Amino acid sequence: MKLLFLCSQNKRRSLTAEKMFHGYNGHKARSAGTEANARIKVTPGLLGWADIIFCMEKKHLRRIKEKYPAILADKTIICLNIDDNYEFMDRELQELLESLVYDYIS
Repeated sequence: MKLLFLCSQNKRRSLTAEKMFHGYNGHKARSAGTEANARIKVTPGLLGWADIIFCMEKKHLRRIKEKYPAILADKTIICLNIDDNYEFMDRELQELLESLVYDYIS
């Protein structure tokens, strides 16, 4: 399965998730940001590639739905409701991601 994780700038939350879940049970993971200054910006190609899209906050979900409605029509999109309160690879963030994401990919 191909997993795409989205946050604002692709520096902490989504990048942590990508590092954690890439290769888990054979899954492929990528990450991107929804803001113009993101490290890697979300593209139609990334959205089309993904089997499941995980958004960290509702604002990320809203942004991609507004900009790419046709691409997202048949996609599974999950909002994890994880606020931007963590550093890259923060242990608490990893535990939170594990508790929320494993149910969808196990």
